[in-house]
Amino acid sequence: MTGRKLTCLDCGQVNRVPAERLAEAPKCGTCGAPLMPGKAVEIDLATLRKAARNDDVPLVVDFWAPWCGPCRSMAPAFSAAAGTLKGRARLVKLNTEAEPAASQAYGIRSIPTMVRFEGGRERARQTGALPEGAILQWIGA
Repeated sequence: MTGRKLTCLDCGQVNRVPAERLAEAPKCGTCGAPLMPGKAVEIDLATLRKAARNDDVPLVVDFWAPWCGPCRSMAPAFSAAAGTLKGRARLVKLNTEAEPAASQAYGIRSIPTMVRFEGGRERARQTGALPEGAILQWIGA
């Protein structure tokens, strides 16, 4: 039984979940929020920094803004991909308009941009809107 670290996307607490239970809707031991929600969750910069640094499960971030047409058109595909990957990866969204420091911190030059973090490091980056199948392929699902 190998434990995987997951940062709660609601309260920021780091939890350890047995790898074989990731698909069984684990909850945060502190606040009870789902750790593998199966949908794209909006997060802030502080939560992203902590999760990207600590999580043992791939974390895919969609850097977007409400005024961005391609961002809005990709949103349903990104959410659908989150459901498909439940238990294997977490997909989150970060609003660059609400969190302007995120663009600078992660070198985001255009949106939408997806960044995949694994093992505390950025592993891949994709700029531009993609359909669900291409998102899943890019993530490696």
